[in-house]
Amino acid sequence: MADVHGSCDDRFEAVRDALARNLDSGEELGASLVLDLDGDIVIDMWGGFRDQARTVPWSQDTITNVWSSTKTVTSLAALVLVDRGELDVDAPVAKYWPEFAAHGKQDVLVRHLLSHASGVSGLDQPAVAADLYDWEQATSRMAAQAPWWEPGTASGYHALNFGHLIGEVVRRISGKPLKQFVAEEVAGPLGADFQIGAAESDWGRIADVIPPPPLPFDLEALDPNSPAVKTLTGPFIAAEEANTPGWRHADIGAANGHGNARSVARVMSVVARGGEVDGVRLLSPDTIELIFREQTNGIDVVLGVPLRYGIGYGLPQLDTLPWIPDDKICFWGGWGGSMIVMDVGRRMTISYMMNKMGPGIVGSDRSAEYGTAIYDAVTS
Repeated sequence: MADVHGSCDDRFEAVRDALARNLDSGEELGASLVLDLDGDIVIDMWGGFRDQARTVPWSQDTITNVWSSTKTVTSLAALVLVDRGELDVDAPVAKYWPEFAAHGKQDVLVRHLLSHASGVSGLDQPAVAADLYDWEQATSRMAAQAPWWEPGTASGYHALNFGHLIGEVVRRISGKPLKQFVAEEVAGPLGADFQIGAAESDWGRIADVIPPPPLPFDLEALDPNSPAVKTLTGPFIAAEEANTPGWRHADIGAANGHGNARSVARVMSVVARGGEVDGVRLLSPDTIELIFREQTNGIDVVLGVPLRYGIGYGLPQLDTLPWIPDDKICFWGGWGGSMIVMDVGRRMTISYMMNKMGPGIVGSDRSAEYGTAIYDAVTS
């Protein structure tokens, strides 16, 4: 059986077995898993390899691009400003970013950005990956665009530009680019090995992402004017892009966070543990309650599956992710299957980060397997 390193409480032996089984079968290449129960780290496991040739083991300090799990940290950055009284989620975005009011967006609220309901879920064509790397150009284009659907009426996943939209609001208020704000105001105080982008000094310990199977739909067969096609081609990103210098240098708070299960859990346990971790308080209980104000509930016009969004995070949707109980829980994951779950009622944080991307739109069979095993253990 595959070597699984780290620690795992006996109650969660089924989780260790599942990870070992997936490493053995090749379903996993390299992965890390953490379970934080109110500050007690009862699972901290890792195993497998950083590279497809299986020559470099995944070690305790291996990090990888976590795709949209990055969004949970970006949302936390915004909530830190809310907690300080500097940002109002019910205010128009244009209060902080006046240029955003262009083309009928004067009534788009901050909470619409945080719930993927702004109508601006990508760049108008033409758009290529490098356009996201130029912060000033990208945010200026987003501010100038007309929305692709009526803001606030539905969610449409802000796949690659979520961090630019939230990050520009953060920058206008704090004077700091998003990646700097996260480094100095979130990850740094918590001692978390997480960063948006990746410093060149850390490239030697990054596990490159391994692309997933093709998406389960054909973009060319869809209406080119639909929010789905506009978003997924505005710009289109090949998974291999995450392994390039341009991607690692960029500030893409929607998708280029680098960390592992331990570091993402360390940051996001702030939510599950009432706003404070080891004496570092980032949020008040009242700010955490904001997360659970449901903003949208229905078919996401980009991803095409039923989703519920609160403010900054997904909320349980049993049709789409049946293993996440319909309790006081918020979550999100990344392309290929990474997942971070903040169970406020149980003061529990589940974190799973890996390099081999699986199929699917939200989560993966592997994240569901680990999550189900964890919930079976804590509810038995």
